Amino acid sequence: MAEATDKIVKTDAEWRAMLTDIQFHVAREHGTERAFTGEYWDTKAPGTYRCVCCGQPLFSSETKYDSGTGWPSFWAPVNEGAVALREDRSLFMRRTEVLCSKCDAHLGHVFPDGPAPTGHRFCMNSASLKLEPEAGG
Repeated sequence: MAEATDKIVKTDAEWRAMLTDIQFHVAREHGTERAFTGEYWDTKAPGTYRCVCCGQPLFSSETKYDSGTGWPSFWAPVNEGAVALREDRSLFMRRTEVLCSKCDAHLGHVFPDGPAPTGHRFCMNSASLKLEPEAGG
């Protein structure tokens, strides 16, 4: 997990200045993009998915799979410390929210119905991610 001193903290005005409206809504206001509309839901390109807010590496294309949900889904983050998990009881549901451990950007939610080897489905919003293509990819 990132050290407290490693946290990136900005005002809403600073985040708004660097993000699009949908990126700000999803990453900073804990919103959700509509299924099958995000840039990466069907992307197969190899690379690393980084936080749109701070650039921290979050997920590898090697762990991305088609969950059929319309959102980019991964069975594991790049490492245990890349993301933070928090209980989310909004919308009359009990879910586990996934946040960037460095800047607390809302990424999506994790569910226990993913494939082996982890059994996890990290269901992310494209608006919270930025794909860094593999060199030559």
